[in-house]
Amino acid sequence: MSLSKVTFTNAEGQTLSGRLELPADQHPHNYVLFAHCFTCNKNLGAVRNISRGLTSKGFAVLRFDFTGLGESEGDFADTNFSGNVEDLVAAANFLKEEYQAPTLIIGHSLGGAASIFAASEIDSIKAVVTVGAPSNPKHVKHLLKSGLSEIEVSGKAVVNLSGRDFTIKKQFIDDLETKSLPDVAKNLNKAILVMHSPQDTTVSIVNAEEIYHAAKHPKSFVTLDGADHLLMRKEDSIYVGNVIAGWSSKYIDIPEVQKINSKHDVVASLGNAKGYTTQMKIGNHYMLADEPESVGGNDFGPSPYEFVSAGLSSCTAMTIKMYVARKGWDLQNVEVHTSYGKTHAEDCENCEDPTAKIDTFQREIKLEGNLDEKQIARILQIADKCPVHKTLHSETQVITKLI
Repeated sequence: MSLSKVTFTNAEGQTLSGRLELPADQHPHNYVLFAHCFTCNKNLGAVRNISRGLTSKGFAVLRFDFTGLGESEGDFADTNFSGNVEDLVAAANFLKEEYQAPTLIIGHSLGGAASIFAASEIDSIKAVVTVGAPSNPKHVKHLLKSGLSEIEVSGKAVVNLSGRDFTIKKQFIDDLETKSLPDVAKNLNKAILVMHSPQDTTVSIVNAEEIYHAAKHPKSFVTLDGADHLLMRKEDSIYVGNVIAGWSSKYIDIPEVQKINSKHDVVASLGNAKGYTTQMKIGNHYMLADEPESVGGNDFGPSPYEFVSAGLSSCTAMTIKMYVARKGWDLQNVEVHTSYGKTHAEDCENCEDPTAKIDTFQREIKLEGNLDEKQIARILQIADKCPVHKTLHSETQVITKLI
């Protein structure tokens, strides 16, 4: 996972702060917008866990602070539900201009309601997910009940929410009264996944039922049995991220990775896209090779010499394991640490000459177990007899022909 700090402006010209999470081993196939819960922020543990579950499946996720929250500019007291929806539209426009238009939007709690409203205004969105969302924005009024009477009389009140004080103005309440989520949901015409916990004491699961019945097909429901409203248990939020990744694949375009075949043991395939990310088929296994960013690569996979070093390390470990098992010695674990570089030969006569440097693999071995000095010395001798080690020391040839 690669994390970048990003900023963009909302409809009022205020700067909103976000984090863009990218997959660690590929270019993202789709971009996702995440709307956090009421008075929360982009760094809530559940938000991070869900995002990382998606990036592990090749998605990019933009999570950001709504106006007046977290690191974003503005006064929360002057915001309302409509403003949250406008912030989501601004975030979508930012992604479209700077990266790629989002195809999936996810909203947690009141952010779920905002996501449905925003999805109706963002053409690129193909699928919507709500997590613990109220069936109508005005449901949030019950969280403000301690200050509602004061808000009606004086126009504003300080309300304590989750241990923090927030100033809520009458315009916030009035705005909620104008929003009908069922009306928007039934005209959405986008795939929707409703996720909710039966044990949610903040937003009753009845809300999920109302959203589901209001929405058109294709629609799905997944129960988050045992989870609380904020998904405080890590395993609950990880589960949500994994389910969303699988469910959304039916409704958004995910390019299929072209499988490569060959009679040879190893195949490398590199297209004309920028960089050096190379599709690899090694035996029955598929993986990527790449170069570091410092030389123009994406660092989505090991470099060619790292693959060679990996072959030496794994072969050394396997050779030691086979020998020790045959001897019946007490070896609990072996680690082989290898790095590659070019260094001067020990008997170099003209070390100033760059050609005097030779390919060098630095190998360090860690042995764990009940071994005496004589056994350890013998194991180190055996390490030099691993087949890859012998290949690197022998004269080899590469015969090339065109397919």
